[in-house]
Amino acid sequence: MAEKLKLDLVTPYRHVLSQEVDEVTAPGSLGEFGVLPGHTPLLTTLRIGELTYKQGHDVFHVAVNWGYVEVENDVVTVLVETAEPADQIDMARAQAALGRAQEALKGLTPEDKEFKVMEAALERALIRVQVAGHKSAR
Repeated sequence: MAEKLKLDLVTPYRHVLSQEVDEVTAPGSLGEFGVLPGHTPLLTTLRIGELTYKQGHDVFHVAVNWGYVEVENDVVTVLVETAEPADQIDMARAQAALGRAQEALKGLTPEDKEFKVMEAALERALIRVQVAGHKSAR
């Protein structure tokens, strides 16, 4: 059994990271799950949320937006629409997006066509603010 995992995080636009890590925790569609070396093969979907990975005593945080995770032979491949590490998120922009989404939702009802779109925008903004808050904690 390997002592490390290889984590590859990819979006349609770029290869975000490729690292040797000790552990990965991801926001699965059915709930949060963790992956350690020796994990059984797995293919699952992700929801909007916070992906974390550990290297030694350091924990790194990434905001992810819908996608897939494949685990096989101690390689964790994460394919997502967007991925933003905490140190790359502009807190002011994230908070502005949060405010815009909250404001837009005030004028909508669940029956409106735009409601689900703005609800997802709100969820993305909340996660980005949450993840960005971790960069100051390091």
